[in-house]
Amino acid sequence: MLDVGDSQHIYWECCGNPNGRPVVYLHGGPGSGCTPQSRRYFDPGIYKVVLTDQRGCGRSRPHVEKKGDLEVNTTVHLVEDLERLREHLRIDRWTILGVSWGTTLGLAYAQTFPERVAAIVLACVTTTSRREVQWITHDIGCVFPEQWERFASLRSYDPNRPMDLVDGYAELVFSADAAACELAAREWCAWEDVHVSLVPGYAPNRRFEDPTFRLLFTRLVTHYWRHGAFLDEDQLIRNVSVLKDIPGVLLHGRYDVSSPLETAWRLHQAWQGSVLHVIDHAGHGGGIMTDRIVEAINRIGLAWRRP
Repeated sequence: MLDVGDSQHIYWECCGNPNGRPVVYLHGGPGSGCTPQSRRYFDPGIYKVVLTDQRGCGRSRPHVEKKGDLEVNTTVHLVEDLERLREHLRIDRWTILGVSWGTTLGLAYAQTFPERVAAIVLACVTTTSRREVQWITHDIGCVFPEQWERFASLRSYDPNRPMDLVDGYAELVFSADAAACELAAREWCAWEDVHVSLVPGYAPNRRFEDPTFRLLFTRLVTHYWRHGAFLDEDQLIRNVSVLKDIPGVLLHGRYDVSSPLETAWRLHQAWQGSVLHVIDHAGHGGGIMTDRIVEAINRIGLAWRRP
């Protein structure tokens, strides 16, 4: 556990080769935390792997239990936590692997500390813009109309203000009524399962069966989404030129309707030297996407080992 201030302690672990190429894995969510499977992206003979649960979730402490806890949980805080962890581990530069929300956090960190980043691999690319949040919580209802009506029915909202739906859920999960909290978390996570379901071989996320996980996850996701990740709109795409000297690989599934390919394409167009791989039979993670992530990470690691 690393004390990062604000009464926050973040969980971290290292595995693989102690003398290998340093790489840090940034999990999705926000709020999902790492799992033992997170280690399996990396060849343990090549990489010194750093896994960390972002503040407020997973094995980090304290968890978010009241609204006030969110005041010290923003993208800036998470970026600073990563930098403190790098310094604590005495790593000069590391490779970043970010998946889903982890791509937003990875871009924000790399654009703040580009001199500390050796290479970047981003899979299921998001920038958590308000435009993307509106799509994933409102506009995508045209693809899943029946499920979206159930998702939206929990909270009355102004159809001219789609973000109002996110705000509504963000309030419900801190309701004094425990049953209302639980219902909101369950319906939010049911919707999360729906919009990733186009991936071949899809299966529901078993972590959503845990009511404690559901509630914490929903509190953090709605917090970040209602604030557009605490970033200016399109900030991560506008500022990506600072990464022009850093090798970047973007992996995105053709069937990913949660975060449509457009975002990865726009980022690739703005990021000189980046490579975009569109995976025709992949959605928002899982299946063949996992294989492609491993391949991309291995290519970077093998290039590092060459004399």
